[in-house]
Amino acid sequence: MMVHSFLHQDSKTFSHILVDSKSELQVCAVIDPVLDFDANSGTTSTESIDQLIAFIQEAGWQLEFIIETHAHADHLSAAAYLKQVLGGSLVIGRAITQVQKIFKQIYNLDTSFRTDASQFDLLLDDGDTLKLGSITINAIAVPGHTPADMAYLAVDGDDQLVFVGDTLFAPDVGTARCDFPGGDAATLFDSIQKLLALKEDTVIYLCHDYPPTNRDYCATSSVGEQKRRNIHVQDGIDKLAFIAMREARDRNLDMPKLIIPAVQVNIDAGNLPDPEANGIRYLKVPLNVLGNANRQ
Repeated sequence: MMVHSFLHQDSKTFSHILVDSKSELQVCAVIDPVLDFDANSGTTSTESIDQLIAFIQEAGWQLEFIIETHAHADHLSAAAYLKQVLGGSLVIGRAITQVQKIFKQIYNLDTSFRTDASQFDLLLDDGDTLKLGSITINAIAVPGHTPADMAYLAVDGDDQLVFVGDTLFAPDVGTARCDFPGGDAATLFDSIQKLLALKEDTVIYLCHDYPPTNRDYCATSSVGEQKRRNIHVQDGIDKLAFIAMREARDRNLDMPKLIIPAVQVNIDAGNLPDPEANGIRYLKVPLNVLGNANRQ
């Protein structure tokens, strides 16, 4: 199996293409596709995802799955557009229904918004599997950052790698925040232990990187490297210490700049709101709900 990673510079997001290169009909999956969005003008574009689409088309691969690790708060998903162009089944963890219910209340969405996750094609529970040619993709529930975070362990013979979403970052960056509605630091610690129990040479594909000035962006890590060097959860850091660190750190974090538009779109499988009578689409902005009340 092969993985090709694409960095979306504005949101510091990695989208990954997982390819089964063994089967006669080469098939692939895309993990965490990104739609361009300019917050200043409210303009969406497909320039970045079109580059990924062109890469797939030029290689002659068939897109089988579009996989979301969770409902992202830092970028709009390009899943709906990608499915429209290349097909494929849209996959997410079943607990997305919890996130939909939470944010339906926050955005006060009307009764037409469905909270049964029927906007997605495949809902996975912990332990469920997908077949991508010769590759078996195993769903690993890793809640904590949000209730619906899912990691995906891809196995082909003796080779395995895992896509972890926001649960883990590069070792010098640490771990996901837990202060979004439904997040929980204790739960995140337990989820991370599930990932650190994998074989030490398992390659970890990251969803984001926020590198210090002395290194370039990095799309991968490994289980062994995380256990030795992760500044938040390396060996020797216990659960209570992690919770105290995570909760103190989260109290001082600003909300992601795109959380308002991103979550509203992403809980609806990357679909933009329908145009209103004047032909224009609108997003809602809840006031004084998200973030530190002292900063409102």
